[in-house]
Amino acid sequence: MFAQVVSRYGGFDAVEYREVGEPVPGPGEIRVRVAYVAVNAIEWKILAGSVAELLPQTFPVVLGNEVSGVVDHVGDGEHDLRVGDRVTGFVRGGGDAEYVLTTPDRVAVVPDGLSLRRAATIPQGVETARRAIRELGVEDGETVLVNGAAGSIGSAAVQLLVDRGVVVIGTARPDNHEYLRGLGAIPIEYGTRLLDQLAAAAPKGVDRALDCGSRGFVRQILPVVPADRVITVADFEAQALGVPITMGAGPHELYADSFRDVLPLAARGRFATEIAAEFPLSELTAAWKMNEDGHFRGKIVVKVAQLD
Repeated sequence: MFAQVVSRYGGFDAVEYREVGEPVPGPGEIRVRVAYVAVNAIEWKILAGSVAELLPQTFPVVLGNEVSGVVDHVGDGEHDLRVGDRVTGFVRGGGDAEYVLTTPDRVAVVPDGLSLRRAATIPQGVETARRAIRELGVEDGETVLVNGAAGSIGSAAVQLLVDRGVVVIGTARPDNHEYLRGLGAIPIEYGTRLLDQLAAAAPKGVDRALDCGSRGFVRQILPVVPADRVITVADFEAQALGVPITMGAGPHELYADSFRDVLPLAARGRFATEIAAEFPLSELTAAWKMNEDGHFRGKIVVKVAQLD
C-alpha cells in the first residue's frame, strides 16, 4: 500500500509518499480501507517538532488520526463491526495511508444518507468541542465567545452551544458571517476590531470564551474575560497567561462515544459540516500547508479512495 511517511522532524521535505507494508490486525483490532483522512493542525505541528515534548515520535512514522472508510479485515474479539461496514472515527496514527488499524470502540458506523467524505469531518471537531465546553464549565443560558467559529472545531462548538440555549458570538472573516448566522451565532470579525465589535454585540459582556483559532486571541480577550473563564484548543503559549489548553488524553484515548450521536443528525441535515478543500493522498503536504495558513471554513480532507 502507499502512505505518506515522515522520516524526521523538519519541513515538508521530511515527508515521502511511498509504498509500505499493509498492517495486519491483531486480536481486538480491525483494519479499515481508508476513503478519507481529515487534516488536523496537530499533524504539521508534530512534523515541525513544536509538540515533541508532548507527543514524542519514533521515526519513520505515518501520521493521521481521523479517518473514514470501510472495514476490510477484523481480528479476533467480540464486537458488532463486520467487513464491509462504512465507518468513521479515530485511529492511533497511521491514517495517512491506504489501510489503517484501529479498535472497534474508536469508530462508529456511518448511517445511510451521510457520505464517507462528510463523515470524515465530524469526529475530531465534535470530540474537541465537547471536551472544551465541558472543561470551560459553560452553563445553559450564558453568553460565550467562540474564536475561529467557522472552522471545524469552532462550528461544532457553535452548534452544540446553541442547542443548549447558549448565546454564541463567533469570530470569523466577513465572508463567513452568513454561514455563522445560519448556525445560530452572532458573527463578529477577529483582529484589531474584535473588542469594539464584541462590545456592540454583547453590551453586558460575555461569560466565557473558547479559542479555536489562536492567532493572538487569548492575549487580546483577557482584558474583558478573566483567564479562568477562557480555554483554548489551539494556543500552546496561553498557559503562560493563566489560560488552560485542552489536550484530552491524546490520540490513543479518543473514542467513538464522543461523536457517535452526531452522525445521524448530520445524515438528516441537522448538524452542519463544511469541506474547505480536498487533496489526493499524494499531495498531503499541500493540505497541511493550507491548514497551517488558516483562514478557511470547515475541514480539509484528503481523498485516499472512492468507496461510496
